[in-house]
Amino acid sequence: MARRWYGRDSGLSARMGLTMFLLGAIYVAFIAVLIAVGLSAVLILVIAALFMLVQLFFSDKLALASMRARVTTPEEYPELHAMVERLCQLSDLPKPKVAVADTDMPNAFAAGRSQKAATVCVTTGIMSRLEPRELEGVLAHELAHVANRDVIVMTVASFLATVAGLVIRFGAYSGMVGGGRRDGDNTVAVFFLVLLVSIVVYALSFLLLRALSRYREYAADRGAAIMTGAPAQLASALTKISGAMSRIPTKDLRAAEGMNAFFIMPAVAKGFSLSSLFATHPPAEKRIARLMAMQAQIDSGARESL
Repeated sequence: MARRWYGRDSGLSARMGLTMFLLGAIYVAFIAVLIAVGLSAVLILVIAALFMLVQLFFSDKLALASMRARVTTPEEYPELHAMVERLCQLSDLPKPKVAVADTDMPNAFAAGRSQKAATVCVTTGIMSRLEPRELEGVLAHELAHVANRDVIVMTVASFLATVAGLVIRFGAYSGMVGGGRRDGDNTVAVFFLVLLVSIVVYALSFLLLRALSRYREYAADRGAAIMTGAPAQLASALTKISGAMSRIPTKDLRAAEGMNAFFIMPAVAKGFSLSSLFATHPPAEKRIARLMAMQAQIDSGARESL
C-alpha cells in the first residue's frame, strides 16, 4: 500500500518565498546604488544573468564535479537504485538520477533545478557505514528536499549571495578605471561606497540563507519521517554520520565545506571555527531529538499528529 505524501511543508514554502522576496529587494537596492554611482548596471546585470543560467542548468553537474561523483546505473548499484525507486513510488515523485561519490566521508545531498531534473548523491563512506534501513532514511531526507523544491531555491539564493562578491571586485575595478572622469577624491569615495554596500548585501544574504538552510533541514527530516513511517531510521543514521564525521581527516572536511549547505550533515571539524558560528544545519542532537519524538508519537498510535 502506497504511503501518502502530505505535500510541501507550508512553513518551508513561506520561508522560501520570504527569503526570495527579501533577497530580491536587497538586490534591487544594490543595483540602484550601482547606477547612482555611475557603474554600468547593464553590464553587471548581463554578467549576473549569465552566471544565473549556468547555476540553473548546470548546478547539479557542478555539485557532482565538486565531489568527484558520477551518475550510476541500476546494474552498478541495484540495491541503492531499488531504494530510491521504492521511495519515489511511495511519495509520487519522478525517480531522480542516482550518483555516487567515492569518498570515505559519510554524506549525501540532492541537486538539480526541478523534480524532473534532480540528482541524489551518496558517498561510498555513507553506504559502508549505514544499515539498509538507515540508508533508506537518508535517501528519503534527500528526496524530501526534492519534493519541497528547496534545492532550486537554495541554488538561486546561493548564487545571488555570490553576486555581491563579484561586484566588490568589478565595482572597485570600474571605479578606478573611471577615475579619468572624476577627480581622485570621487574615485576613492565611489570605491568605498561600492565596497560598503557590497559587504552589507553579502552579510544580509548570508544571514537569510543560513536561516532558510537550517529550517529546510528540519522540513526534510519531517518529510523523510512521513515518507518512510520510521523516523528512528533517520535518527540512527544521523547519529552514525555525526560520530563518523569526527574521524574524517580535517583536510578532507575542509575540501568539502563548499557543499555544506546541501549535505545532510555539514563537513565541519570538531572544535571552534567560523563554520560552527554560522552553521548551515541545526545541531545534530536537536534533529535527532525531534525525530525520536516523532517515533514516539508513531509508537503510541498518534500518526496523524505528524
